[in-house]
Amino acid sequence: MKKTYKLEDLDCANCAAKMEAAINKLDGVKKATVSFMTQKLTLEAEDERFDEVLQAALKCIAKVEPDCRVILK
Repeated sequence: MKKTYKLEDLDCANCAAKMEAAINKLDGVKKATVSFMTQKLTLEAEDERFDEVLQAALKCIAKVEPDCRVILK
């Protein structure tokens, strides 16, 4: 499954790169990209574990940049 989410208050490209690297190391992630230019997170993960992987990804994002919010719509 692949989904894209809007990010709010992502302040720098370096933070986006750190988030992307951390998320790609998570178990169950096939591919993740965090774009500073478009302010988007694209997450591709195993269908049956997608929600679990998404929650772990949100924790990675909060660790790197606590002010950044992911719009889960």
